Amino acid sequence: MNDSPPQFVQPNVTERLFNRLFGLLVGWGIGLAHNYVLQVQGRKTGRIYSTPVNVLEYKGKRFLVAPRGETQWVRNAQMCGQVWLKKGRSRQSFGLRQLNDEEKPEILREYLNRYKTTVQRYFPIPAGTPLVAFSGIAPRYPVFELLARSGDIATTENGEF
Repeated sequence: MNDSPPQFVQPNVTERLFNRLFGLLVGWGIGLAHNYVLQVQGRKTGRIYSTPVNVLEYKGKRFLVAPRGETQWVRNAQMCGQVWLKKGRSRQSFGLRQLNDEEKPEILREYLNRYKTTVQRYFPIPAGTPLVAFSGIAPRYPVFELLARSGDIATTENGEF
């Protein structure tokens, strides 16, 4: 098993610009069903940070996978224990449960298989690889199960929160 610590793949300038534009579109409600803007409170500043994400719905549960590794949003989410998913005028709060490495392979395989067009470059193995291969890379990828909080869906006329 690969015991290397989670790493962080820094986005290049083009990726940062694309993420900003794509996040803006998803924030307006434009995007595929699995696209959301993830909002999380900064662990040092308290400021709300946003980034576009793919939410994996699998076996009746929802998951966030960090294909770039130990990103700022991951560290903020670990500290805060909650995130918000925003799309259009709706915003919903979720608690988080971070998966341990033994729980990740099936989720990572499904995530890569579904979203391979946008995330394959972050994985050292190709989509379609057998499940057993994901055990060795699981420590590199933080994965969270989203825990719904009742009564926490908010909407506004202008989409601001």
